[in-house]
Amino acid sequence: MPEAKPIIPVILSGGSGTRLWPLSRPERPKQLLSLTGEQTMLQLTALRAAGEHFALPIIVANGAHADQVEAQLADVVTEVQALILEPAGRNTAPAIALAAIAAGGGSDPILVMPSDHVIADVDAFHAAIQAALPLVQEGWLVTFGIAPDAPETGYGWIKVGERLAEGVHRVARFVEKPPRDKAEAMLAAGDHAWNGGIFLFRADMYLGALSVYAPDMLVAAQAAMDKARRDGLRIWPDAEAFAKSPSDSIDYAVMEKAPRVAVVPVAMGWSDVGSWDALYAISEADGDGNVCRGDVVAIDTVNCLVRSEPGKRVALVGVSDLIVVATGNDILVLPRGRSQEIRKIVDALKR
Repeated sequence: MPEAKPIIPVILSGGSGTRLWPLSRPERPKQLLSLTGEQTMLQLTALRAAGEHFALPIIVANGAHADQVEAQLADVVTEVQALILEPAGRNTAPAIALAAIAAGGGSDPILVMPSDHVIADVDAFHAAIQAALPLVQEGWLVTFGIAPDAPETGYGWIKVGERLAEGVHRVARFVEKPPRDKAEAMLAAGDHAWNGGIFLFRADMYLGALSVYAPDMLVAAQAAMDKARRDGLRIWPDAEAFAKSPSDSIDYAVMEKAPRVAVVPVAMGWSDVGSWDALYAISEADGDGNVCRGDVVAIDTVNCLVRSEPGKRVALVGVSDLIVVATGNDILVLPRGRSQEIRKIVDALKR
């Protein structure tokens, strides 16, 4: 058997992360913030795909963040293979196409990861990758199914089908974000996983699938890369060519249509940190159930998430179950459990 090629990490860093307002903003979105520790979400993503089995990463990012992305990655990895700066957001399928082309479009395996997720058990993640690799080398498109621990209605789900190899199964079907009763039934059945948006496949197999199921997207991505402007490691795909690509997710464009799609179910302490409530849930609380970061004074206060940025002091007395975030000129206060409603604030501010 030929020696396995190193895996090329592809890190998608184009999101705006408005659900963590006021800390996350278009000019400095969630992936560029330190939310769970000293390192940023982007840095942690790069670090979990570094080492002997991995090649240098390819980053797909918003051009406005180029300097921040380069500076953050320089602190944790020696260099990157390429920094692709999207002229416009066209969802995940075209972004991955740009990366697959930049990777050479050959039989190299590429590991596609969002830049703003938490994985607490990196060893379990690496074990899942190793379990998937033999099928990936045979041409399968693989996704990683997150072991569910709640009837979550905010995620897509995957029905786990027949066993293909140790730890690897055929995808029986992808399930849209379900209503509560359906999510409860899938959780109870035990044969479903959350769709975490992490993928592993050969670059040529992904581009080949696009040629069948989304040919316009492949043509646009290829033209955008052919006409790209290059400056060192930075690649600016041609804006006019890329604008002709349909905007679609990898799930809709490819994964739900291709015949050889597999899933590796894995429990790896995953969270998409999609809200302040999600951050509270994965953070270590003090004896009063508070998660405090920054200059915070909390008296007779329980079960709160409080975060103050430099230059701001937050003092709380006699309150419980609040989220309080102070940064710049903005202060957010809302009850725990309602952080998904931050979209209403962001929409109101835009108006």
